[in-house]
Amino acid sequence: MNTITTTDFNFPGQKSVYRGKVREVYNINDDLLVMVATDRLSAFDVVLPKGIPYKGQILNQIATKFMELTSDIVPNWLIATPDPSVAVGHLCEPFKVEMVIRGYLSGHAAREYAEGKRMICGVSMPEGLKENDKFPTPIITPTTKADNGSHDEDISREAILANGIVSEADYIVLEKYTRALYQRGTEIALSRGLILVDTKYEFGKTKEGVIVLIDEIHTPDSSRYFYSEGYQNRQDNNEEQKQLSKEFVRRWLIENGFQGKDGQQIPDMTEAYIETVSERYIELYENILGEKFVKADISNINERIEKNVLNYLQNR
Repeated sequence: MNTITTTDFNFPGQKSVYRGKVREVYNINDDLLVMVATDRLSAFDVVLPKGIPYKGQILNQIATKFMELTSDIVPNWLIATPDPSVAVGHLCEPFKVEMVIRGYLSGHAAREYAEGKRMICGVSMPEGLKENDKFPTPIITPTTKADNGSHDEDISREAILANGIVSEADYIVLEKYTRALYQRGTEIALSRGLILVDTKYEFGKTKEGVIVLIDEIHTPDSSRYFYSEGYQNRQDNNEEQKQLSKEFVRRWLIENGFQGKDGQQIPDMTEAYIETVSERYIELYENILGEKFVKADISNINERIEKNVLNYLQNR
């Protein structure tokens, strides 16, 4: 199936292109950013070799919707979405940390906990928890924002301030916004029969010095969701939680001997497996947003994106 795994556009006023793990960002006149959500799939900070049909559209449309649903509590960078896979927003200077917030002992935190660690990013985790238990209060566990090809690293609030990565005044705002967004996301998820387990947010500063939410929000790539129905029963019976997130890809990779470590080979992604991943992402979309996913025309994605972005830039 046709996917978008790389772009090579040359838009009017284009100054530079930044290629992240999943998104490609075009700087227009040091004023606008055109962010293309590709169909690339990243896990363990490694970009997997094949694209997933409709993934970019799914991520872009979920992020756009949640930007709209949270704009009353946290300002964001978004201006327009001229194409199903494209967002256009204000050029911002990103903070060099990702704000991870966890309401439950899952994923990376659970793996650390299982190794006997009771401290993550300078935050203590209570004794007596088992995987997927709820924390008494959500904890913020930041990571450094790694360059492409590098691994994000856990970092504490204290280290962020001590190393001057973020000023204390700005960091207080980042923490406040992170908690407000997670609270709103939790409420929306519950209304859809879901639990927002953990998520990450990225922030930047506009030219005017305003701190805004950038990149994505509450997508299956940046968040972990459980189904709320039966959650407690599954915990009580030591059963795995039914979840909506990219974790199913990580689990498949782990089962096939890959965790992004040196010397490990990425397992072969068959067409049948890619199809199941695409279907799971569509399921995620429909559950998270509570609406039917409408597939965009993917007969020539690059041509479609270029046409829609050029039209937007010429008529704005």
